[in-house]
Amino acid sequence: MPNDIQKIIKKSLNPKLIEEVFNFAKEAYKDKNRISGENYIQHAVRVALLLDKMDLDAETIAFGLLHDVIDDIPESAKTVEINAIEKKFGKNISQMIEKISGLSKVRYSLKINISNKKKVTREKIENLRKMFMAIAGDLRVILVELISRLDGLNFLQDLPEDKQRLYALETLQIFVPVANRLGLSEIRRNLEDISFSYLFPDRFKWTKENIKGQYEDREKYLKKFIPYLKKIFKKERVKVLDINYRTKSYWSTYQKLARHNMDFNKIHDLLALRIIALDTENCYKILGIIHKHFKPISEEINDYIAKPKSNGYRSLHTTILPENGLPRPLRRSEASGKAGRITEVQIRTAEMHKEAEYGICAHWAYKEKIDLKKEGGNFEWMKGASEFWKTFKLDFFTNQVFALTPKGDVIVMKKGATTVDFAYAVHSDVGNHCESAKVGGKIVPLSYVLENGDIVEILTNKNKKPSADWLKFVKTNMAHGHIKKAISQTNSFFNFPIPGFIKQKFIEISEIAQRKKKEKQQIKREKISRIFLGGQKGMLVNIAKCCNPEAGDKVMAYLTKYRAAVLHKTSCENFQKLAEKFPEKIISASWE
Repeated sequence: MPNDIQKIIKKSLNPKLIEEVFNFAKEAYKDKNRISGENYIQHAVRVALLLDKMDLDAETIAFGLLHDVIDDIPESAKTVEINAIEKKFGKNISQMIEKISGLSKVRYSLKINISNKKKVTREKIENLRKMFMAIAGDLRVILVELISRLDGLNFLQDLPEDKQRLYALETLQIFVPVANRLGLSEIRRNLEDISFSYLFPDRFKWTKENIKGQYEDREKYLKKFIPYLKKIFKKERVKVLDINYRTKSYWSTYQKLARHNMDFNKIHDLLALRIIALDTENCYKILGIIHKHFKPISEEINDYIAKPKSNGYRSLHTTILPENGLPRPLRRSEASGKAGRITEVQIRTAEMHKEAEYGICAHWAYKEKIDLKKEGGNFEWMKGASEFWKTFKLDFFTNQVFALTPKGDVIVMKKGATTVDFAYAVHSDVGNHCESAKVGGKIVPLSYVLENGDIVEILTNKNKKPSADWLKFVKTNMAHGHIKKAISQTNSFFNFPIPGFIKQKFIEISEIAQRKKKEKQQIKREKISRIFLGGQKGMLVNIAKCCNPEAGDKVMAYLTKYRAAVLHKTSCENFQKLAEKFPEKIISASWE
């Protein structure tokens, strides 16, 4: 371990900070051991080593060494420790340590749902992922948490079986998608496979056993194919920096097999060739040369350089049938006697390759000035994060707050929401009879402004009614609406007997209104029943409100993502814009 720290110190641009942080951490962790008996400092050093391998700055590595120092200590002691760290190493590091400690709140929700055998829906999981990023608030916090989780998974066997499954499930549902969104491929693959082995041991064993022969067979083939490919590039006078291959994770392989009836012959990217080019221009030259010598499968060609993936991944992908282009000794695989294999090829620059392995972290290493107008589109899922390249701040959830019910459900509200807003978000009856609230088990005022990860319990009283004073501090429209309605009913001027003839008039007006509503609905149903889409009758169709087409109008339909068609006049400006942008979603339509 001392040698590892010395390596980091020697390489660092701020060796003094790393040395001081290490000595502080060693003292802070001296009485803290993991279940395996290992002291926490060893875990912290392994996290710091991986951060150093990714060429991250001294401040991030220092945070990696200190990330666990306030875990498992009383709240009062946490405040003292955070203040001491801020005084010694600055506010940035102390804030990151405080944030990473708060991420354990995400685990609370899953733990409650699993122990109560409740179904964890996609919506719940997505809200937990958002809460995870909102609590972190900083890319470095997420990165260190992912690396810490990866190291922890290597010691999962030391935990009781129920905790093993909880950690593995949490990793697959929360950590893996977050790592994928940040483009951290190497970390993601490792997280996936370890979690897979603990959550589904039988399926993992089956996949590993069945895939071993496939890997070995394809590896032998590629080891012979690569030298032949290098000769082609030499002949074509195109220089490549490297040609290697990567293996697909067991988890990704199993998922893909499940989609293809467990048929290995339909999985072409178990081992994918990776060609590292000098620059972007050469990437396209290499693609052309490969297609010149080998037959491509047209539907398997993807240009992620011109159009990167949502997590910023850039590369050219093609799948080829090398059989006819190979010399005679290579036309059959020695291992199986089969003809030349269908092979996936990935072509990218060295910079793109580093980004593919380490995601946006690669940009921290390059210290590049990023043109957000040009490259911001690579991170559309991070809309609003205009300054994250400079500050590492995740500011795309700044207008929301994520709080938890005691049962582990995530409630998403407007930033600044109070416990009364929370009560109404749970249910209108809970809000209308809200008497007091607890956050983290402690009584708080009803005007208490919630923070991300707060666990909120609302105490109700059937005799309690909303107060006009609540309108001064609630933030959500839902709470405002219910409170005003309750107050107006309480202070109604109609608290006297209504004569019978007035009641009868109210009934007549109501009946007329209901009859007119039914007539309109009937007309609409008849109108829709006369519409043909693509020559077919009876398909789900809605009438566009923007142009409200009538029988006899020239019409066409736009197919929404929910597979429902919306009927527009062909002259409608909205339709014309949609047709220009999504021509593949336009369907011919006509009246009966």
